[in-house]
Amino acid sequence: PWRRTRNPYSILVSEIMLQQTQVERVIEKYKAFLAAFPDFSALEKAPRAMVLRMWSGLGYNRRALSLKLLAQKVVEEHRGRLPSDQEKLLALPGIGKYTAGAITAFAFNKPVVFMDTNIRPVYIHEFFYDRENIHDDEIIPLLERTMDVVNPRKWHNALMDYGALLKREQVNPNRRSAHYTKQTPFENSNRQVRGSILKLLVKEAPLTMIQVVAKTGMDKERVKTNLVLLAKEGFIKKQGKLFVI
Repeated sequence: PWRRTRNPYSILVSEIMLQQTQVERVIEKYKAFLAAFPDFSALEKAPRAMVLRMWSGLGYNRRALSLKLLAQKVVEEHRGRLPSDQEKLLALPGIGKYTAGAITAFAFNKPVVFMDTNIRPVYIHEFFYDRENIHDDEIIPLLERTMDVVNPRKWHNALMDYGALLKREQVNPNRRSAHYTKQTPFENSNRQVRGSILKLLVKEAPLTMIQVVAKTGMDKERVKTNLVLLAKEGFIKKQGKLFVI
């Protein structure tokens, strides 16, 4: 659905949601999130618990809080309009080089160079078919030389489709990149513990630590450690013995 819009806010939401998350998991969440928060002003005003509730299931909940903080900055500093300049985009919370480039291309149709896990394999496959340990510095000049400067939005979408196809139909060319790292397993990770705690508190807060342990069925010490970290990072608050969003 994000390919059928030129709305910068909608495209930003999709790009943040798609970070390390499969398209199939994002689509319904994306639609529901935009229905709840249709623009920067609505997101900026929304209670944090509501934003986390709408985000629940996507993982990497830090992205939701960064997006809310970003909305506040856009409302306060850019009158509710996302800037089209890459440097201004990079100054916003939660936006890195890839996201700034993607927004510039997809929302504003500007010819910019950016790298992603579906763009990189295309160039490795086409230009470095007999090489290992390929650095992005070798690929970027090729991105610059081959880009469609007339319709960069369509060009980058096509590159991503081609890259996704390559990863499905052969050994992932990204494995030959110098930047390739295998994602750590989710099962039994701190990410899983944190996600379970947040999901529970969004639904049932306030709860004590003992209640969180009982309802999640997770190890008491891991729950205690992650409750402290979540509070320190601003995801939750501690009120006496109770934890709330």
